[in-house]
Amino acid sequence: MSEKLAQRNYYGKALAELARENPNAVVLDADLAGSTKTSDFQKVCPERFVEVGIAEQNMIGIAAGLAASGKVAFASTFGVFATGRCWEQIRLAVAYPRLNVKVVATHCGISVGEDGASHQALEDMAVMRALPNMTVISPADAYEAYAATKAIAEYDGPVYMRMGRAEFPTITSPDAGFVIGRATVLREGKDVTLVGCGQMVSFCLEAAEKLASEGVEAEVINMSTIKPLDTETLVASVSKTGCCVTAEEHSIIGGLGSAVAEALSESVTVPLERVGTRDTFGESGKPDELMEKYGLTAAHIAEAARKSISRRK
Repeated sequence: MSEKLAQRNYYGKALAELARENPNAVVLDADLAGSTKTSDFQKVCPERFVEVGIAEQNMIGIAAGLAASGKVAFASTFGVFATGRCWEQIRLAVAYPRLNVKVVATHCGISVGEDGASHQALEDMAVMRALPNMTVISPADAYEAYAATKAIAEYDGPVYMRMGRAEFPTITSPDAGFVIGRATVLREGKDVTLVGCGQMVSFCLEAAEKLASEGVEAEVINMSTIKPLDTETLVASVSKTGCCVTAEEHSIIGGLGSAVAEALSESVTVPLERVGTRDTFGESGKPDELMEKYGLTAAHIAEAARKSISRRK
């Protein structure tokens, strides 16, 4: 792990490059261009940038129309608005006709901090994962957010990608590529599998270091694509370790933990512990304090690993 960077800044960087590289790329925003960093695209290519104002549902409709006309449409706002206020529009205008719209949300998870429960998306992956035709991505860091933005621009079909607000450690290489639907084993081990997405991947690596000091060898997987899930990499790992922990800055209901539980129930039955928010809304507070209160730290992952190992027969 190296410096701390914000994913949304690198999303903006990728969009600015796409403005020059892809004449079919269009970007829409709902009065949050400065926060989502879509303003970086606007500066380069204002004629292909659409500011719809505080009208998120309309933004999805316009994006769908542009996609139906052959454009690659990126539509951005905060996660709670993108997946809550716009869910019906995404379902009927984007997912059902399988249009080439990329719904990219920032300010997801409990680490949004002081804005509180109304702005902390903790169920967004669940509602997007349930939609047919929808690909769901949660990059591990800023560099992966950049690479994923380039990858989804090339992919033909609906995508939901979530990012956080705060800066957090980078764990991937600046020049690493991104393959939709492929997980990455970041650390090999034989005693327990730690599967993370978003900034929780960095905490999985930190937890693995803690466990190593206890003689426990943890394997760490970056599961940045939640749907389609890389079941091959997952099953290969848990078949070796015999137990598993998932970690996400999202509810354990419907997100990464649920996706992994579903996959394992159909293949390899092993003890599974899920780290994430537990059927609750968040609250206002400092990001680090909220992550601690809601059990989203390396220490919590390490403790879940110990429990998972203890349940292994």
